[in-house]
Amino acid sequence: MDFDVIIAGCGPAGAMFAAELRLHDVSVLVLERDTEPVSLARIVSLQIRSIELMAMRGLLDRLLAHGRRRPAGAYFAAIDKPAPAGFDSAHAYLLGIPQPVIVRLLEEHVIDRGGQVRRGVALTGFDQDDDGVTVETAGGERLRTRWLIGCDGARSTVRKLLGVGFPGEPARNETLMGEMAVAEIPAGVADRRFMVRPSADGLHRVIVPGVGTVDRAEPPTLDDFRRALRAITGSDLGVHSPRWLSSFGDATRLADRYRVGRVLLAGDAAHIHPPIGGQGLNLGVQDAVNLGWKLAAQVRGWAPDGLLDTYPAERRPVAEDVLDLTRAQTALLADEPGPRAALRLFAELMDVAEVNRRLIERTSGIGIRYDLGPDPDPVGRRMPDVAVRGGRLYDLLHQGRGLLLDRTGRLTAGAWSDRVDHRADATAAIDAPAVLLRPDGYVAWAGDDQRELDDRLGHWFG
Repeated sequence: MDFDVIIAGCGPAGAMFAAELRLHDVSVLVLERDTEPVSLARIVSLQIRSIELMAMRGLLDRLLAHGRRRPAGAYFAAIDKPAPAGFDSAHAYLLGIPQPVIVRLLEEHVIDRGGQVRRGVALTGFDQDDDGVTVETAGGERLRTRWLIGCDGARSTVRKLLGVGFPGEPARNETLMGEMAVAEIPAGVADRRFMVRPSADGLHRVIVPGVGTVDRAEPPTLDDFRRALRAITGSDLGVHSPRWLSSFGDATRLADRYRVGRVLLAGDAAHIHPPIGGQGLNLGVQDAVNLGWKLAAQVRGWAPDGLLDTYPAERRPVAEDVLDLTRAQTALLADEPGPRAALRLFAELMDVAEVNRRLIERTSGIGIRYDLGPDPDPVGRRMPDVAVRGGRLYDLLHQGRGLLLDRTGRLTAGAWSDRVDHRADATAAIDAPAVLLRPDGYVAWAGDDQRELDDRLGHWFG
């Protein structure tokens, strides 16, 4: 084998996945068809759960240096409500940060840890057998790998060659987005999809519903913006000197399968949806952290039977929920009397603290509960970054290993101590005698019985 894992696509999901694999000394190659990271300064929001994952891996400080914090809140269908008091996270904020910066920082992290990233190299084909996958590149190179991961976006070559269906709704509407000089600022535009907001260097960020094309292969032109602006404001606002121009559609699709043999899909290759609510990048990053330790276990030879199958079993329902959330928000933003009335009603309901909390939990990812069996909470839920002796819980998860956090002082990780750390800490701020955390920070067991613990250790750690 040339590599243990080859990843097609060096976006946030592909780069995060490579970083997770390198924690376990898995040899990894990332192939990216673009020669340079996308240059447009598209600002994305890291949601609470993604911020927690970055803290869990010791990556958060370098991201904070390049981003801007915003208070957490339920920003649902462009209705902005503050978070209720007593929110259950040590990282209860959003982080606005340019997507190219996220990719660059993660890519540098992968390379620092010994991973390889080859830019300007496109995957064009592959064949898999019982032992591995042979990957072909546009330059005619043939590479042998144990596993292939498609993180190559909405038009995924891996997914298409794999023959996996991508059903859903095609794009019906286009939204243009860019940074440019604006000569006049309009007033009284009621369409909530339209925005002109000051940006850096005297430019403005412009977001406007498009006119005509809904599924572009190339970025829009300044004339496309002028035409769209005239349609909604009556003027082209004198826009000129664009820094970058982009567009997005409202297509909503979910892959039929996330795995076929030794090939798996993650990120936009597995699911796409409108960006409203800011969950797309976050969904892909969380896919990567869920799958990374499981595939590393498979490569290292200690994965219990069926561990890899828990990836689609856990993450596909999460994607289904996100797609439904974006469908609902898109419907509420339609410029018609019925949706406008529903939007006003929804804004009133979001003043109810429990409604507000539920929406934040769903859109931020912290409300996820994986189906890990009949055990009650907190099993299946992520563990917040609680206080432990000498620091915070997430400081103990930087290496991507399992963790037994034990307040009893009499439990042990036993035969699994080579892949599960044991921390006896009577002061740990947890509502259980002890908890077993998976490497992705989700609770796999809670209690005080060593036999039950051994059963769960064997189930998740081989």
